Amino acid sequence: MSCPDCISGALITGEPTGYIDASGAYHAPAPSTASETQKTRSILLFTDAFGLPLNNCKLIADTLAARLACDVWVPDIFAGRPLIPLHLMLPSRSGEKIGFFRWLQFFWAMLFRVGNIFASRPSIADARALKFLDAVQKQKKYTKVGAVGYCFGGAMAVRMGARDVLQSAVVCHPAPFSTEQLKAIKIPTSWVFAEDDIFFKPAKRLEAEAVFAARKDTPSFIDYECRDYKGTTHGFASRPDLQYPEIKAAFENALDQIVGWFEKTIPVQ
Repeated sequence: MSCPDCISGALITGEPTGYIDASGAYHAPAPSTASETQKTRSILLFTDAFGLPLNNCKLIADTLAARLACDVWVPDIFAGRPLIPLHLMLPSRSGEKIGFFRWLQFFWAMLFRVGNIFASRPSIADARALKFLDAVQKQKKYTKVGAVGYCFGGAMAVRMGARDVLQSAVVCHPAPFSTEQLKAIKIPTSWVFAEDDIFFKPAKRLEAEAVFAARKDTPSFIDYECRDYKGTTHGFASRPDLQYPEIKAAFENALDQIVGWFEKTIPVQ
């Protein structure tokens, strides 16, 4: 929660086709045409600060389920208390620099959300995600699990990449994380970068690439890719304002990147 772009964006139109299960997670099921082999793969989607009340994450999950022919789950990592309620979302300002008024709106929105932020600090949110994954694995017994995370969920995907619970991850314009957490990643990782991101500036992006490149020709090497999307700001991959052609194209290309990465790194045999 570092800047106004963290709580800015737009709604994607459409009605989700999945459902909320008994655990409170959103489930986008594999299509009926999926084979039993395809159904052994699953994807987790870690949300941004708006959590499940924002339909965007559900619609993205539906799209991924259809294109990857597998179950996609969106766990409630905030336990019903998103960091930011949907009605406080600021409209996106494509191509505009963040000015004083935008910062004022941001601080006002955050003023009364400290309790929610503390209640879902990274260690607590991670524990919820791990508990969910353990429960769904006991039931479904997936052989390959990937995760895609956006903003807050992007940093969660980074941290989960150091655990032995995932086989692949995609990190989209993530919230802050440490260099140590970056170095601890041990699964193939794809990165979706916004051009204008107050936290993830070019120097930080270069650091991430350097960390992975340094492993080349060593036993610790992992596959990775990094892509920049011109004309975008933090949040574009989860809260895109599709009235702007450049943002619409970037959002769609980011979806292609996510699908392509999972097809490459956790393929169905």
